[in-house]
Amino acid sequence: MTADQMAHIHAAAFVQERGWTADEFTQLLGQKFVHPFTTEGGFALTRTLAGESELLTLAVSPLFQRHGIARSLLATWLAAVRSEADVAFLEVAADNHAAIALYQSAGFTRSGLRKAYYARNDATAVDAVLMSHALTRG
Repeated sequence: MTADQMAHIHAAAFVQERGWTADEFTQLLGQKFVHPFTTEGGFALTRTLAGESELLTLAVSPLFQRHGIARSLLATWLAAVRSEADVAFLEVAADNHAAIALYQSAGFTRSGLRKAYYARNDATAVDAVLMSHALTRG
């Protein structure tokens, strides 16, 4: 999947906020510890370093949502990093209830809150819920 395709999917998936640009994805993909997980209609971008793995973003095109793609990408990421990381973590908009439920079903628990973290296109701000998941190396 190209950076342009990622930018297109990201913009379609996150319509309430500024989507990441192709240049931003290109820069991230060029970093040594950043890893993409892709499938038709969606992708996850992660960074694994020093025993920790962070989900930078997970986006699924609206045309492909509600088909288990996000769940599959999440499971693929977690399986891939178990040999390298002791903990996986992420942040998610507090009003993204579907994503929070998905992450909780995968074993993530709330570990913190960042007030007014996500700037919305309508000039409002939404808190970020920090979530983490202890991994068993194997």
